[in-house]
Amino acid sequence: MNIEIWSDVACPFCYIGKRHLEQALKQLPDLDVNITWKSFELDPNAPLNSDLDIYDTLAKKYGRDRNWAKQMNANMVSMASKAGLNFDMDGLIPTNTFNAHQLIHLAKEEGKQNEMKEALLSAYFSEGEHLGEPNTLVEIAKQIGIDEQKAKKVLENNSYSNKVVKDVEEAHSLGVQGVPFFYINKKYGLSGAQPVKVFVEALSKIASE
Repeated sequence: MNIEIWSDVACPFCYIGKRHLEQALKQLPDLDVNITWKSFELDPNAPLNSDLDIYDTLAKKYGRDRNWAKQMNANMVSMASKAGLNFDMDGLIPTNTFNAHQLIHLAKEEGKQNEMKEALLSAYFSEGEHLGEPNTLVEIAKQIGIDEQKAKKVLENNSYSNKVVKDVEEAHSLGVQGVPFFYINKKYGLSGAQPVKVFVEALSKIASE
């Protein structure tokens, strides 16, 4: 079974959805699954360095106030916690994720795509790392066993920018409106951070076909 997942490393539902899928797959040990992570940017125009924290960023984006954004994020922290994730919204640094997506493509070629995706999500949501900083991204690549010079070169030369753009275009051609989007065997689509039970039922049904 092939599962392609469009998501962004700055998307909380994407991290929760990743965990829910992993928990579902643990309940389906006989399922042979190949996962490919695809690029999607929630905000392609996001600055690399912002003067706003996550609360003011969201308030501005949705035309609401800071209290609304705080409440929304509190709900998100609670939801993440139920999935076994520890979100630190106060420490989160909003940034542009394009370069992080380039490293996910590099990691795919190194057979470490899932490790890279996990490391980036954890760095962003739990560790307060600045994913717009090339040095931070190179360090994360190094930690999962990717040559730091190789990672540095990719960022300096925008080596995988065309692959990031291609993924985004493919998402649009499929009519993907939001992420995470799970595309199974190029036939079935599941959108959002579905509960574990929904993943188990859907994957079991698809496998039986």
